[in-house]
Amino acid sequence: MCSRVRWTLRWESELQLDDHVELASFFRKTYGPTGAFNAKPFEGSRSWAGARPELRAIAYDSNGVAAHMGLLRRFIKVGEVDLLVAELGLYGVRPDLEGLGISHSLRVMYPVLQQLRVPFGFGAVRHALQKHVERFGRHVPANVLSGIRVRSTLPDARLDLPPTRIEDVLVVVFPVELAMSDWPTATFIDRNGPEL
Repeated sequence: MCSRVRWTLRWESELQLDDHVELASFFRKTYGPTGAFNAKPFEGSRSWAGARPELRAIAYDSNGVAAHMGLLRRFIKVGEVDLLVAELGLYGVRPDLEGLGISHSLRVMYPVLQQLRVPFGFGAVRHALQKHVERFGRHVPANVLSGIRVRSTLPDARLDLPPTRIEDVLVVVFPVELAMSDWPTATFIDRNGPEL
């Protein structure tokens, strides 16, 4: 199925309005079946839900956007340690291409992590995706950690909600410039911003 798609790496400042419109439509169609709330951030031409990525791996086929993964370098606090990571998020695969899977986008993105010389790649996913993310190790060095709570700010300050949320998620760590043994042991991570 990889031969049916063409992966491109696009810096955020290279995207034009029509790119954002196409990506927003892709995310509405991809996230919509999981609930209207999940598709809501992508109304109009907004092609991000929380933090805006700085780099995107986008797969295209004859039907348009086929898959997507975003990257954002940021400092997170792992326990008491401030740590530079490249957060990977905003994953999506068009429903008719589910077999393509996120592992292919990781094969595209991992060399970028190496070029950026970040200590670690970092992501957080729902527990329901555990079996899926455990397959990452087939293509790139990945460690799936459980028992960690992650605090994020909401993308927008609202009068009816607290400014942060804490989630019990699976944390996925990709050692890049440092070894996994250098990842701090902790049960709490503060993103210091919205999730990607």
